[in-house]
Amino acid sequence: MGDSVEWQEVKYKETFEQEIRGLTRRRQSDPGCKIEDLEGTLRNLYIMDGADQGGRGPLQDTIMAATIAAHEHIISVWKSEMGEKQRNM
Repeated sequence: MGDSVEWQEVKYKETFEQEIRGLTRRRQSDPGCKIEDLEGTLRNLYIMDGADQGGRGPLQDTIMAATIAAHEHIISVWKSEMGEKQRNM
């Protein structure tokens, strides 16, 4: 694997895992944190990602992609857990 791709994969994984830890911690420690809050943040991330007229560059593009993926993942897990609770009622 070339160095030009490898650093991006390392940065993506690092950022994704960091975001997952932060979002999980927020969800567990902040009773006011609702799925709608994370969905709102995700909508804003999509807007920011699409508003890249000047070009962020590969580093910031990698960070943005990992941050978006982490939010999508946590929201998906949360919705799945909510569905599971509904089915068990």
